Amino acid sequence: MLRSLILILLLYLAGCGQPDEKNDASIVQSQAVIPVNKYYKTVIEIPVPATYTRINYAPGSFGEWLRKIPLKKDKTVYLYNGTVKRNQLAQFAVIDIPVGTKDLQQCADVVMRLRAEYLYSQKKYDEIAFMDYSNKWYRCPVGASRKTFNNYLQNVFGWCGSASLEKQLKPVSNFNDIAAGDVLVQGGFPGHAIMVVDVAINKKGQKIFMLTQGYQPAQDMHVLRNPINEELSPWYEIPGGEDIITPEWPFKKKNLKNW
Repeated sequence: MLRSLILILLLYLAGCGQPDEKNDASIVQSQAVIPVNKYYKTVIEIPVPATYTRINYAPGSFGEWLRKIPLKKDKTVYLYNGTVKRNQLAQFAVIDIPVGTKDLQQCADVVMRLRAEYLYSQKKYDEIAFMDYSNKWYRCPVGASRKTFNNYLQNVFGWCGSASLEKQLKPVSNFNDIAAGDVLVQGGFPGHAIMVVDVAINKKGQKIFMLTQGYQPAQDMHVLRNPINEELSPWYEIPGGEDIITPEWPFKKKNLKNW
C-alpha cells in the first residue's frame, strides 16, 4: 500500500506541465482534427531551408537513427486514452511511435524512450540505463526480449522524470555545439524535456535545429513548430539571447545537455 502511494506521488511529481490540461488557462482550445502533413516523407527528414545542408552523422549513430523516425500522415496529436489533445497548435508533424494506453510516456519519458530505442536497436543493452532522483539506476537486462524491454520502459517512466534526467545528463558548455540527440531539460516538479532530432548548417557556420517532445497527459510524440519564426518552422535558429521559446515551454541555452 505504501509503495503504491509513493508511486502515485512520484508519477505526479515526475511529469511535465500541469497534471490536467483543463486546469491550464493558457491552453488553446482546438478540438478540430488538423489536416494531413504536407511535408510527409515517411521519416523525420523534413526539408531544410535552401541555404542549409544537414550535418553528416556516421552510419549507425544516434543522429542518423533519429532522422529515420517514422512520421504519421495525420498531424493530429492524440492522448493516451484516444482523445484529441485540446491544444493542436504545438506540432508540425506527429511521430509514428505508440504512446501506449497508460498516462506514463510524458515529456522526459519520450526523451528516454528515444534514447533507449536507439540503443536497443543497436543491441547496446549495457548502455540503456536511467537514474531516478534518488540516484538509483534502472538498467535494461542484456538481451531483453521486446516484451521485457517494454516492461523495463514502463518501470523507467514510473520512477524517472525531468528532475532525474537533468541530474543524469551532462551540460553542453557552448550552445553552438548543439547536435542531434542533445536534450533541452529543465528539471522540476513540474519540469520539461525535449530532444534535438536534427541539425543543419549553412556556409557561414550558422546552425538550425529541430525539436521533438511529448507532454502531459501522455500523448503522441511530435515535431515542434517554431512559434517565433513560422517561415523557418519547424527549424529553429540559435538565438542571440538566452531564451529558446517553444510552443508549450520556454528554455534557456544553459538547459542544453547531452548523454
